[in-house]
Amino acid sequence: MDLLQTYQRSLSEFTDRVAQVGYDQWPTPTPCAHWDVRTLVNHVVGEDRWTVPLLSGATVEQVGDRFDGDLLGADPAGAAQDAAAAAVRAASEAGALDRTVHLSFGLTPASEYLRQLLAEHLVHGWDLAVAIGVEPKLDPEAVRECARWFTERSGMYRQGGLVSPAVHVPENASEQDRLVAVFGRDPDWAPGD
Repeated sequence: MDLLQTYQRSLSEFTDRVAQVGYDQWPTPTPCAHWDVRTLVNHVVGEDRWTVPLLSGATVEQVGDRFDGDLLGADPAGAAQDAAAAAVRAASEAGALDRTVHLSFGLTPASEYLRQLLAEHLVHGWDLAVAIGVEPKLDPEAVRECARWFTERSGMYRQGGLVSPAVHVPENASEQDRLVAVFGRDPDWAPGD
């Protein structure tokens, strides 16, 4: 598995879904409590915007509040595409994945940070797909990599309040359904639930 390529595919899946959001779907609820579609997309675009300075060595304090507020403007799909392209360029720079990044909880290897971002795009990509009623199928290789990575970290993420409690799924559930469930999503969620 090539981490950078898998990460790039997760960004492409996400931005492709943003491009499918209908004009009247921005206020639609998502599986993320208290987040509508616009809030969810703005959150992910914010993560993509943070990627560039963090991979360049900036600290959280140096970035400050520059990515607070509405990052989508009048063209959410264009904003998502632009932010994702900038994040991919930053991650693709020679030696970028060998660096250490300054995150709110401390120094972190850039490859670990990229796996966090992979999870962010996969899970929120699924959230977005089910919210707007499009096919929520995720890249199978990315799902496997994310599940493998998250297995060792789920307790820490739950303890920190970063994910909801896992949802029970049948033993024969698909890898994708198991992944979204471990991140606290009901694989059968639909708007109005």
